[in-house]
Amino acid sequence: MALCLKQVFNKDKTFRPRKKFEPGTQRFELYKKAQASLKSGLDLKAVVQLPPGESINDWIAVHVVDFFNRINLIYGTMSEYCTERSCPIMSGGLKYEYRWQDDSKYKKPTKLSAPQYMCMLMDWIEMLINNEDIFPTRIGVPFPKQFQQVCTKILTRLFRVFVHVYIHHFDSIINMGAEAHVNTCYKHFYYFIREFSLVDHRELEPLVRM
Repeated sequence: MALCLKQVFNKDKTFRPRKKFEPGTQRFELYKKAQASLKSGLDLKAVVQLPPGESINDWIAVHVVDFFNRINLIYGTMSEYCTERSCPIMSGGLKYEYRWQDDSKYKKPTKLSAPQYMCMLMDWIEMLINNEDIFPTRIGVPFPKQFQQVCTKILTRLFRVFVHVYIHHFDSIINMGAEAHVNTCYKHFYYFIREFSLVDHRELEPLVRM
């Protein structure tokens, strides 16, 4: 297990956490509370529930950033196995293909390789979570009205990373001994999005057997 975690959190990997919570802020305290509950071994279904008296948008923001960091690292751990040659299309098996659109460089859904899609996705999420108009960090600054819609889009696309990794690269995860870690991260993510209905159930179909 120690080797597994060392591999998953190797900071020399291409992908790495890019967003941290500032100590002393309410968001940082919420993050510590969420991490403490997660490490305590509590049922994941209970861990994701909104703590009494806390803001749902703050709770969602903390988890979106945390999931981004962790999924970023998970993909970085096995990105050497996900290449232009092995994965010329961003997909989840033969039935599901994911095309990229960002209303900037790619204004229409565009077919990309999995590595290209992942790179565009991580850069796009990083841009959003660092945007103070969407993820405000200053006390007293409210979240925008479309905040949960933006988070739904982020989480939907992050779910597709799990789909691709599980369907196309799970053998590599097993060989690295990272299966338990990835499974725990996926379960945590799944229970969270279900608790707050943040991802359309149709998006979950590729991994419905899990």
